[in-house]
Amino acid sequence: MHTNLSERVFEEIARLIPAGSRVLDLGCADGDLLELLSRTKQVKGMGVDIDETMVLQCVARGISVFQGNLDEGLRDYQTASYDYVILSRTLQVVHKPVLILKEMVRVGKHAIVNFPNFGYFPIRLQLLLKGQMPVTPSLPFQWYDTPNIHLCTKKDFRNLCKVLGIRIIEEINLWNGKRIPPSLGNAWATEVCFLLRGSSEGQT
Repeated sequence: MHTNLSERVFEEIARLIPAGSRVLDLGCADGDLLELLSRTKQVKGMGVDIDETMVLQCVARGISVFQGNLDEGLRDYQTASYDYVILSRTLQVVHKPVLILKEMVRVGKHAIVNFPNFGYFPIRLQLLLKGQMPVTPSLPFQWYDTPNIHLCTKKDFRNLCKVLGIRIIEEINLWNGKRIPPSLGNAWATEVCFLLRGSSEGQT
C-alpha cells in the first residue's frame, strides 16, 4: 500500500499530464498511479512491470498491463506512440538507466522521471558522521537488501540529461511531498521529478 507521501508525489505527476493523454507507466507496480490518472485525467494508460504479482494486481483492478523487463528496452513500442512515458521511483533500480531514458524520449513525446535524491543534506550528514550507507524514509533499505543499484543526486541527473541531449522542460523539487524552491533542490529535496523531452527528431 502506498503512503500519503507517494500519493502527493503521484498528484504532482498527474498535474503535468493533460486530460485524455496516452500514457505508458514503466515499473507501474500495482497500478496506483495509472488508476489515479485514469480517474482524474481520463488517460489511455498502459503499465509495464517485471513482477508477476504486480501484473496480476493491475489486471485485477482493470488496468492494462504488460509484463516486461525494462533493461531490455522498449523495442516493441513505436516512436512517439505515447504522449507521456513515466518512470516513477524506478530509475535507481534498473541496470541500464541510460538505455531506458533514451527509449523513454523515443517512445514518448514527453517523459516524466522521479526518484529519491541522494544529494539530500541529511544523507550527506549520515555518510559524514556515521560512515555508513544512509537509511531514510525515501531510501528505507539497508545496504545489503536494497533494490537500489544506481542512486544519484538531482545534479547527477541534470548532467546526464545534458550528455544525452534530453531537454528538461520542468523540474519539481519535493521535501517530504511538499514543493520547495529549485535553488534548494539538490541539498534539501528528498525527491525530485523531471518533465523531459528528447530531440526534435521523431517528435510531433
